[in-house]
Amino acid sequence: MAVQLSGLWLPNSQLPGNFLQCPRTKPKLSSTSLTATASLSSPPPTIQIVGGKTPSWYENGNGNPNSTLDGSQIESDWVDLDADLYYWTKALRPVQWYPGHIAKTEKELKEQLKLMDVVIEIRDARIPLSTSHPQMDSWLGNKKRILVLNREDMISTTDRNAWATYFARQGTKVVFSNGQLGMGTMKLGRLAKVLAADVNVKRRAKGLLSRPVRAGIVGYPNVGKSSLINRLLKRRMCPAAPRPGVTRVLKWVRFGSDLELLDSPGIIPMRISDQTAAIKLAICDDIGERSYDVADVAAILVQMLTRIPSVGIKALQSRYKIDVDGQCGKIFVQKLAIHLFNGDIHQAAFRILSDFRKGKFGWIALERPPM
Repeated sequence: MAVQLSGLWLPNSQLPGNFLQCPRTKPKLSSTSLTATASLSSPPPTIQIVGGKTPSWYENGNGNPNSTLDGSQIESDWVDLDADLYYWTKALRPVQWYPGHIAKTEKELKEQLKLMDVVIEIRDARIPLSTSHPQMDSWLGNKKRILVLNREDMISTTDRNAWATYFARQGTKVVFSNGQLGMGTMKLGRLAKVLAADVNVKRRAKGLLSRPVRAGIVGYPNVGKSSLINRLLKRRMCPAAPRPGVTRVLKWVRFGSDLELLDSPGIIPMRISDQTAAIKLAICDDIGERSYDVADVAAILVQMLTRIPSVGIKALQSRYKIDVDGQCGKIFVQKLAIHLFNGDIHQAAFRILSDFRKGKFGWIALERPPM
């Protein structure tokens, strides 16, 4: 038996059991619903992804941005996109990933925090809010902190400026960096020393010898903590790879004679209640692949890209040489599977995610600062 898909036929054996056609409509959802969280105890319902408001970014659905829109309209469209994303994720199996080493790391990290003069928190510049640990503020208390938005090369100048303005208004010291090329690393090292300069002033006042400033590097998995340290030290001192969970132990390394850095494994909440954030983590490869269904995540990414002005429907059609039926991500993934991968849904989904992570659609952020 086979399944008909827009004039094409796909063997049932190639379709995951939960990979369904998209519904035509969805109930209304206000942006205030974004604060709600998906239930983690109830069994997952049937998966259906699609819906949302017709994006006002596009004229006649052709994927071109409307140049007459002002800033407030664009920000409103981002709120609408987040509301749609909340709706799409409601039907999915909750994304949860908490390897055993993270619990141990969290306990050890809390102890090491007592020794730190300054904490450097690394986030993914594409999703600065989703890579913010909900307990970080309570752990750090009044300890001096530097926020680093890594992978600045993966977002546009407009996105960078928007986040810089947002954090400046909050009084947060922020550094944009590219851990792969080393951009921003020297500035980060200097800032850490400046913030912790009073440590040795107090030690000398007590008749004690000066010591190196101790800076702890913390953040979610795969946001570039170890790569940043290696670039700062100009040698490979910490294991690094483009996947979550590579660093598994805490490690102090010396930078010159006046700065010590603590490299730590990625820390993530035991339970991720905000599933819109969890999906973004999956899209950006900041969470273990075993925690999510690749086909579901790719389908949601397609639907997000069709609503983002710098990408749109035409970019997807141009790259993969297939039509985009409305804005249904699942149908698009199915078509791509037939077109390029002999019906293999997993390979098609992985290609879309990989293309996004490599910047094949352009460098874009998946989040904008709150209004």
